[in-house]
Amino acid sequence: MLAAVTNDGRLLLVEQYRIPVGRRVIEPPAGLVGDIVGEEEEALETAARRELLEETGYEARQLELATIGPPSAGLASEIVALFVARGLTKIHDGGGDASEEIVVHAVPLDETDAWLDARAAEGTLIDPKVYAALYFLHRKSSLK
Repeated sequence: MLAAVTNDGRLLLVEQYRIPVGRRVIEPPAGLVGDIVGEEEEALETAARRELLEETGYEARQLELATIGPPSAGLASEIVALFVARGLTKIHDGGGDASEEIVVHAVPLDETDAWLDARAAEGTLIDPKVYAALYFLHRKSSLK
């Protein structure tokens, strides 16, 4: 997954209907690694770049691995890697591949809390990884 902020300070988030929960969900851009036939040994950074472009339409000049770990170790073997993306350039509108219906949101960082609260009040689910992305964006920017 990616914590990606545009050069004008907007957090990139994606929204899509998720069948298991039967609702629309706001999430950081993310995707699977090694799920393409012939690319089973795909590097994490390669997958992150591919998913960022596919879902949001942006390319990143720099990706920095912020953390990696299990989001639900008591339930699944999934491991999540979070990259901070910098130096973004918009290439196209995004929206995912042919099997996806992704809506891209570019939310001003200083309005993110209120925007997320409003979306939740409307009944949209917010993936907790959004808050992890915000934490690492803040942490990485305060270290520079």
